[in-house]
Amino acid sequence: MTTSWKRAALVLTLVLPLAAVGEPAFAATPACVAPVPSSTQPGYTVFDPNCDTDGTPFVALPNARAYTGISAGAAYRIEVPAKWNGSLVVWAHGYRGAGTTVFVNSPELRAHYIDAGYAWAASSYATNGYDVGQGVRDSYATIGLFRQLTGHAPKSVIMSGESMGGQITAVAIESYPRTFSGAMPYCGVLGDVQLFDYFLDANVTAAALAKVPIDFPLAPPADYPDQWRAKVAAILPALGVQVGRPPALTAAGHTWSDVVERRTGGARPGFDGAFAYWNTATSLAPLNDLPFLFGLYPGLTGGTENIAPGNVTDNRFTFYRSTDRFWPTPAEWQLNASVLRVRHTAGADPGLSGIPRVDGDPRIPVLSLHDVGDLFVPFSMEQVYAQRVAAHRQSDLFVSRAIRGVGHCDFNQQELTEGFDDLTTWIHTGHRPAGDAILNPKVVASPEFGCRFTRGTHQYFVAPACS
Repeated sequence: MTTSWKRAALVLTLVLPLAAVGEPAFAATPACVAPVPSSTQPGYTVFDPNCDTDGTPFVALPNARAYTGISAGAAYRIEVPAKWNGSLVVWAHGYRGAGTTVFVNSPELRAHYIDAGYAWAASSYATNGYDVGQGVRDSYATIGLFRQLTGHAPKSVIMSGESMGGQITAVAIESYPRTFSGAMPYCGVLGDVQLFDYFLDANVTAAALAKVPIDFPLAPPADYPDQWRAKVAAILPALGVQVGRPPALTAAGHTWSDVVERRTGGARPGFDGAFAYWNTATSLAPLNDLPFLFGLYPGLTGGTENIAPGNVTDNRFTFYRSTDRFWPTPAEWQLNASVLRVRHTAGADPGLSGIPRVDGDPRIPVLSLHDVGDLFVPFSMEQVYAQRVAAHRQSDLFVSRAIRGVGHCDFNQQELTEGFDDLTTWIHTGHRPAGDAILNPKVVASPEFGCRFTRGTHQYFVAPACS
């Protein structure tokens, strides 16, 4: 797994020999000070920005100068190369669970930014949870901190971020359209609440195919997690899914796999292996005794994600497909007649509260990367964004690159470096770089899909080798 997994506040336990991931231990060393109370968020503490969570001190790279501190309840890091080219990269981290200690870390491309002459800045955000609005505000604030601490205003600013930080990136460039010259989200939640619709889709179709009745309480009782565990225990045997073990799919399980494939980007190489991978993984705490997707059912929180008021999910008008035939099959009609339907009471917020909407109105060059086998933040997020950008007649400003990996944010340095360098060349020259035709189903279904921008092999991705 990449370091992206190690940084995320996920709890994934795989039977496959993957590194276990969990809440950072916040190791204390003589060089680190204890977390301090937040000045803005009661009950929160802020981890020392001069240390990584494993206790490793954060020090400037050779030929660079670093600035760290805490501002408005958020920790920050800023690093400027000695031969600064005048440009700044603002980097946004991903989701870190619901813990009450915030911490800042360095981007994966830190060394490359410095070597290429770019300064960078990153924030911990003042809150955890799925608080995109706070992430946008605190990331934007680092630009002012940069000017204050260095005495220089950047001549251009690039916004970048991973996972939830990808949504922060997409929202930031629309909220502050005159601030940024380009953006690079990766493994990003570019479809805002449609991510949570997908979690709903996966669970309600699994239950319908297993013929297990379920509900969606807007005010879940205290014992609802245990009620849900009992429902999942009845669903899994009907599908051939086993906790912590590779699935042995039944006929209903194969149909469910086909439905999930179409809800996450369409038929594409490597999906069967990705489906097995994610169904072998266990979910997030406290439901880390369930297969991955079953611990993400929005009904467990009333669909609020603990940020937006009310339910943000909706499938009233979703027609679930398990085939690519022009006309739905009788089995597809039956599935859609039996699936639980849920109505949203709150959607994406056009401002910075709740779950901010991504309009797809970038106005600047955007280059994105996504793993085709990612079933946490699925590849379909790229397609949603591409459709919205097209609706704004700005398709020439969006380039998406498919990477043949199954993990979440499973990119190597070469893939990220090439993406960043191609973006900056685009910004400077106006020449749009190449990408993948992600809205063309025939291209996506091709055995070669993802080959063009994947560098090397990614563990657990199973598909015919690229020619």
